[in-house]
Amino acid sequence: MKQLPLTKQQLIAAMISLSLGSVAQAALTINGSTDTASSARLSWGGADSLSEARNIMYKSNGSAIKKVDNGYGTTNITNTNSFASSNNTNSARYNTTYRGAFGSSDMIPISTDSRSVAVIDAETGESIYEKDADIARPMASITKVMTAMVVLDAGLDMREEITLDPEDFVGPKRASSRLKSGDRLNRAEMLLMALMKSENPAAKSLARNYPGGYDAFMRAMNRKAQDLGMNTAFFGDPTGLDKRNVASSKDLVKMVRAAGNYDVIRRFSTTKSYDFFVSNYSSGNRTYKANNTSSLVRAGDYPIGISKTGFINEAGRCVVMETRVNNRPAIIVILGANSSATRWGDAKNILNSLATRRTV
Repeated sequence: MKQLPLTKQQLIAAMISLSLGSVAQAALTINGSTDTASSARLSWGGADSLSEARNIMYKSNGSAIKKVDNGYGTTNITNTNSFASSNNTNSARYNTTYRGAFGSSDMIPISTDSRSVAVIDAETGESIYEKDADIARPMASITKVMTAMVVLDAGLDMREEITLDPEDFVGPKRASSRLKSGDRLNRAEMLLMALMKSENPAAKSLARNYPGGYDAFMRAMNRKAQDLGMNTAFFGDPTGLDKRNVASSKDLVKMVRAAGNYDVIRRFSTTKSYDFFVSNYSSGNRTYKANNTSSLVRAGDYPIGISKTGFINEAGRCVVMETRVNNRPAIIVILGANSSATRWGDAKNILNSLATRRTV
């Protein structure tokens, strides 16, 4: 059925009305602004990731965005339907029989080439595989998972429009971006930009528009790390471009486990693609077509519930993810891979090895 263009207010209402788990992909045609006849088609896919996140955020339900303020040992993952939908045709390959136990002393019998790796059973907290997991290393854009939690903890209006400032493009390093000064998106879209596309100006704008400003946001990030028991962690900026942003793989496991309690982070970080309608008074409106930075998320071959990639020279290629194999959750942290091929090769080796272990 042909859909008529919607105003921004109508779009928000439409987002609320989207049903959960109904279709693999959905699309809306919207007006970018009330004073133009131009429209852009926004689409999303990947087990209803974005439609569910939109539904979560635009419902004023206090329990929708779950928060975790305590440590690794007491964090509970409560979102049982947060992975790929049950009709995902790719999930069947993981219904294999484990040959080993998720025991505290049994490590996965593989080798990895990345500098630091940690894999834990997210249900029990037991270690499945470790490699130099206690050493603090630069984490690059893995930082944005913490950025997202701090934004969501503040309970801010996700519909509020944010305009990118020249300051948002200044950081410890030069980094490419398809965003421009003057671009206008709402807070929800900025968060999606940061998690799915890893856009640094989006992450910085979220920090700049935090109650108390940028400095208050950075204090909140480091306080959150302390609350989660991330004793090796330090955050110097909200993007990950600062090489001082460091943590051990074990501490990043704690962060990812806490992030699992935020439905929005789950949905946004695993959204495969999104066409953003970007308003800009100076340069004009445009459509920004974005794909997830994770090749595993884009391919859809593995059941991934949370995902974030990262790269700066000091950090190497990094990735964190939460997955579910044989209905058993696991968290994977990979830091310091010397290439994308190494990062994804290690990730696939771990995922495939998890599928050869049996539950007990």
